[in-house]
Amino acid sequence: MQYRDYKLFSAGNYYHIFNRGVNKQLIFFDDQDYTQFLKRLRIILGKLVLPPSKSRIQPFAPGTFTILAYCLMPNHFHFLIKQNTLINIDKLILKLCTSYVCYINKKYSRIGNLFQDRFKAKLVDTSEYASYLSAYIHNNPSNVKTYEYSSFQEILGISPESICDRSILLSWFENSTTHYEDFVMSHQNRNEEIKKTFDFEGF
Repeated sequence: MQYRDYKLFSAGNYYHIFNRGVNKQLIFFDDQDYTQFLKRLRIILGKLVLPPSKSRIQPFAPGTFTILAYCLMPNHFHFLIKQNTLINIDKLILKLCTSYVCYINKKYSRIGNLFQDRFKAKLVDTSEYASYLSAYIHNNPSNVKTYEYSSFQEILGISPESICDRSILLSWFENSTTHYEDFVMSHQNRNEEIKKTFDFEGF
């Protein structure tokens, strides 16, 4: 499996999207920053509608993209995303990161780049690959079950967050949150093994 150039994104495909801070530096500095990143994501996906006076972000039509899993870590992020239309994922990530960098620069009176170059994207071409990738994503933090800034609690129906489409991921586990939770937890502390087995990179 090879990295796909962003120009080659195609409707109906799944992708692993990830990036980190410049020189591996922090991109999230406090809880508000994580919350603002996710808020901007919800607006862009059309899942949070605000009056024009409250937001300058132009959303995509609902359903343009589907988020299956995500995790925000102090100096990097991961997404498993399905592109549903001809609108490429790079437009989603550019809009999200540009908005977030503007917020960070204003809040901390800083200038310059926050993220390391262009985000990385890799085609996810089987449900097996996607399943293990989701376990890898959710196992980034050590406190998997209680970590607030991943989609794990949302997938399990514990969190009221509405960023992901739970149905796709759970359909690969007999629509059982218990089966999915057991799968993820059985791979805790095995991310290096997963990366080697499925030949994908991560942070």
